[in-house]
Amino acid sequence: MRRMQLWHLFLVPVCLIWVYPFVWMASTAFKSQREIFLGGVSVIPKQWTFDNFSRAWDTAHFGAYLSNTVVFSVTTVVVVVLVSATAGYALGRGNLPGKKIIVGLLIATMFIPQGYTIIPILKLVDAVHLQNGLLGAVLATAGPAHVVPILLFMGYFAGMPQELEDAALIDGAGYPRTFFRIMLPLTKPVISTVSLFTFMSAWNSFFIPLVFTLGRPDLRTLGVGMFSFFGQDSTDWGGLAAAAVISLLPIVAIFVLLQRTFVEGIAGSVKS
Repeated sequence: MRRMQLWHLFLVPVCLIWVYPFVWMASTAFKSQREIFLGGVSVIPKQWTFDNFSRAWDTAHFGAYLSNTVVFSVTTVVVVVLVSATAGYALGRGNLPGKKIIVGLLIATMFIPQGYTIIPILKLVDAVHLQNGLLGAVLATAGPAHVVPILLFMGYFAGMPQELEDAALIDGAGYPRTFFRIMLPLTKPVISTVSLFTFMSAWNSFFIPLVFTLGRPDLRTLGVGMFSFFGQDSTDWGGLAAAAVISLLPIVAIFVLLQRTFVEGIAGSVKS
């Protein structure tokens, strides 16, 4: 017990050091530009101001960027969940020929740097004339194999009893109906886990949305819009901090709402 208390005394300062940059960023959103440079490392603003938020929302068009990011992230989640679930079901149930080879190849792709695959992906999206828009960015983000979501669904489906499919077969349900009406609804914990992972990745995505919105500045996402605060000769640090807070709030809220199902999905897949 005493050893545990000593560990707590050591970990509390470490925790404070770890969260300090985030707290400082959040407090900077309420500081004036002068106080940011002259206020030192203090996290409590001497004079609270909301001008940074109004400037980020209106002048920097973060209201429109927020809508674009929601559309981009939600659409990416839907595509990734559907593709990963169907792939996980095919690999987790039945005797698919070459299943071990397919799984091995999927795992091997995790070690391939993104730089090696981004050019072929961009060429494929360009071939279908979707290079300037959010739909092209969604396909480029959700198109590559998402190995971890596939493995999560695969593990969860593999642990389901065979009696479920046998009962559906007796009732006359075909393969698609068995999957969408019976098996997929039972994977809600994994769906929540994959949705949370994918949403966070898409929400914070920068490079792909940047490439696909170069010709359409009105379709920028929050990550791309952050660069509007960097000028040639100066940087609006107050507006940048306010924009960062606006970007982080939805992620924090979604994680708080889904953290229970997130843990259940991970535990269920690993157990299976």
